[in-house]
Amino acid sequence: MIPSTLRQPLFAFCGFVFVTASAVLMIGCCDEIEARRAELEQLNITRVSEVRDLRAKVVSIEELQQQLAATKSKLDSTAGRMNDLEAREELADKRLQTLKDLLERLKGVIESGDLTVRIKRGRMVLELPSAILFKSGEADLSDKGKETLDKVATVLKDIKDRNFQVAGHTDNVPLSKDNPFGSNWHLSAARAVSVVQYLVEQKVNPRNLSAAGYSRYRPVASNKGAKGKARNRRISIALMPNLKELPDLTTLEAEFGLKEPEVGY
Repeated sequence: MIPSTLRQPLFAFCGFVFVTASAVLMIGCCDEIEARRAELEQLNITRVSEVRDLRAKVVSIEELQQQLAATKSKLDSTAGRMNDLEAREELADKRLQTLKDLLERLKGVIESGDLTVRIKRGRMVLELPSAILFKSGEADLSDKGKETLDKVATVLKDIKDRNFQVAGHTDNVPLSKDNPFGSNWHLSAARAVSVVQYLVEQKVNPRNLSAAGYSRYRPVASNKGAKGKARNRRISIALMPNLKELPDLTTLEAEFGLKEPEVGY
């Protein structure tokens, strides 16, 4: 047994030891709690950072998808334009070849001086002097005119996908008062109609033909001299381009020397 004199000091000592151990234990627990709390805070910070990075990546992916869609749209549009340009280029090449073939087939008439070929406003125009086709002030075709138009019709009737506008032109000299046509407007239009009707008789498709009269208002030379007036009295046959074609005839102008400057009246 513990003597009574030692019990109180011993109990006091044990209590001190217990309190001290408890304090040490509590301090250790607090340190561990703080450490755990610090770890949790760090984990939260890391998680918030990871969430922020993930959101940024999602936004970046959406932006990339939008850019990809825009790029695809541009590529599709570019491909469409390229296809359209290729189709137009093919049509233009076909048109040039058609016109070159026409020039070759009309070579004899051109060399005889009965026919002139020009490029005007992107169109090929065949020009025949009125003196070959008609008597002065008249709209009935002469035998020489019919012979010349026979050669032209042989070529035109083989061009199936082309429209032709036949136009009459005069000089600036008014018709005499006893002329049945009354004015150069009527005479130029009547001559164009006569040519159209004859071309139809020679099997040129009437659906591809039209007639117009320009009187003196589309001159190709000055009306001050006899030679200029003779050039202005003419029938022109314009090959009308298709809307899908590219009207670039510069290579043909250069190759055959067909371009003619505009002349005012």
